[in-house]
Amino acid sequence: MSAREDVLSRIRRALADVGDTEAPADVPVPRHYSPGGTPPAGSQEAVKLLAERLADYGAAVQRVTAETVATAVARAIAVRGGDCVVVPRGFPREWQAGLAPERVLSDAPRLSVHELDRADGVVTTAAAAIAGTGTLVLDGGPGQGRRALTLVPDYHLCVVRAEQVVASVPEALARLDPLRPLTFVSGPSATSDIELDRVEGVHGPRTLEVLLIG
Repeated sequence: MSAREDVLSRIRRALADVGDTEAPADVPVPRHYSPGGTPPAGSQEAVKLLAERLADYGAAVQRVTAETVATAVARAIAVRGGDCVVVPRGFPREWQAGLAPERVLSDAPRLSVHELDRADGVVTTAAAAIAGTGTLVLDGGPGQGRRALTLVPDYHLCVVRAEQVVASVPEALARLDPLRPLTFVSGPSATSDIELDRVEGVHGPRTLEVLLIG
């Protein structure tokens, strides 16, 4: 028996008791993942660990207070020296108060890929952040926009609240809606070829900067 025949034989045996009209949704699969993980969600320890992991991946990280977010956002954009940044609908107005209105691009109506590519960056919020893996999660909610906004521009500035930071992936998944367009971001976009030459900015922003509130 070939390897292919062996695999197909095992599949047939596993499906022997499945009726012709049965659909996957008819049989619920228990997913009792252990939340596990420390430190506690939203704690200073969790925020510190997230900052360390993000820095390990090459992201620029700043710790800010709720009162200095607008100043930090404006300063980060000014350092980039660009002409315009995309700010998705729902991004808190008080956080963009330091940005010159003429430098802010709205995605309503939707910007074309060409327009996004010409933008100097994008400023967003996040749905959650995972300290243990140094990962930001976006789900297209308020202040995050559609997926293209954070994949096409070369620079992504993301503002994360301390209470959004959890220790582990299962904790994050418990907070997220699986029906939403989830994007997991761990540092700037990068890939390596077979010779392990690292190339950044291939399928996402070349530069990721994160403002951690708290």
